Amino acid sequence: MSPRLPRSAARPAATPLTGTARRIIRLNYGFQLLFNLLWWMPVFYAYQKDAGLSDGQIFGIQSIYYVAFCLFEIPTGLIADRIGTRNCLRAGAVVMTAANLAPVVSSSYSGFLVHFLAIAAGRSLTSGAASAYLYDGLRAEGCEEHYLKAEGTARALGLAAKILCWPLVGPLMVLVHPAPYLLSALSAAGSLICVIALPRTATRARGTASPGRAGKPRAPRGGRGTSLGDAKAALRCVVSSPWLALVMVQGVAVFTLSRICQVNLFQPILLDHGIGESAHGGVLAAMTVAEAVGSARPQWLGRRLTPVAWVSVLSLVLAGTLAGITLGGPWTTVALLCVFAAAAGFAYPIQRKLVNDAVPAGAPRATLLSVESIVDRAVCALAAVAVGAYLSAGHLDALLWHSALATAVLLGAFQLVVRSMRTRRGAEGDAAERPDSEVAEEPDSRTDADAHAPVQARPREPYASHSTTRAGK
Repeated sequence: MSPRLPRSAARPAATPLTGTARRIIRLNYGFQLLFNLLWWMPVFYAYQKDAGLSDGQIFGIQSIYYVAFCLFEIPTGLIADRIGTRNCLRAGAVVMTAANLAPVVSSSYSGFLVHFLAIAAGRSLTSGAASAYLYDGLRAEGCEEHYLKAEGTARALGLAAKILCWPLVGPLMVLVHPAPYLLSALSAAGSLICVIALPRTATRARGTASPGRAGKPRAPRGGRGTSLGDAKAALRCVVSSPWLALVMVQGVAVFTLSRICQVNLFQPILLDHGIGESAHGGVLAAMTVAEAVGSARPQWLGRRLTPVAWVSVLSLVLAGTLAGITLGGPWTTVALLCVFAAAAGFAYPIQRKLVNDAVPAGAPRATLLSVESIVDRAVCALAAVAVGAYLSAGHLDALLWHSALATAVLLGAFQLVVRSMRTRRGAEGDAAERPDSEVAEEPDSRTDADAHAPVQARPREPYASHSTTRAGK
């Protein structure tokens, strides 16, 4: 019996971080923390009510926000792949700073509408660019295996900052009423400083750069290098890479459920269970703690399931907690909301890495990530309309149950498709391992299109362990 290998031999050590990679990660932490530190989040509903807006106007602005985000994602992803992700992050920070000042200038319906439209523009400029910059920057330094931890830790630090800052919003509003929006603008300005300090060497729109001009994207050979060309390339990648499309669809459940529950339905759920507004801040802080822990430690999930399976399981957990909320009392509701937040925290970095790993080499990464964001926000826009209709009719419990059932049906169909792809890929692999004479005698069951498809266009599932997957393999 062979001796058991030591743990260090069984699991290869991760590549040490270079100085540039360490700088990218740290500045990304600062950017993600400050850019997403929206001080007004716990009080924006009450703030708008105090300003004289009705419930219809408040939820109407939210619906417009989701639709605007979808529309903004189309050009901003293309812009990131043309001007470079670093420049796109800089533009997003500038827009976000101005957006948070809009309600201070005009505390009216038009002021809040401009505020949320600008928020949509600023976030769409950074939604795909931030992840693409971090992924490409670490890969350029040969440190891509640190991406998952860096992505999760950045999200966890941002959530931790919210835990510390959100309880201060109420007292600060007593002193200076527009303080939440002024502090949000100050935080966004701080994120701009982090972007300016980011290394230029990691800013490459298509993975190529001209010699001697670091950070300057170079147009791909054989084409005009236009944004329209990037859009066509992104669409071709989605069409020719079924695995990429499937991974994007799987993320819809996580994003939509977490966004609708934690932003739009958070206060209605608590009020429906008799939890007063004075306790909402504490509940939100507890949920944020749970989400921060999950985001910081996705590796706790282990290797028993593949990353794809883990995202599906976590999506079912989200759906199950929503259904359970309708059956429990106040304390059960709070506990289930914390479980919901923790599941969302675990799922986000895993899902983000799955999409990045599925992007073919040389493809316009930021544009493809924007495509994913468009799909997510489009579903959220439809969900926001449904939320308004359900709440207006007083059917909150029915909304939660229907959301859970829809998620289960979607994920069931997704798993059937994944299983079908695995079966087909296994059959093709068996045929490839047989002698040529044996394969020649067996009829080819593939279509002509499949038989002549390039190898890189065929779907490929990442390795079972998301903690050891090397991006770009």
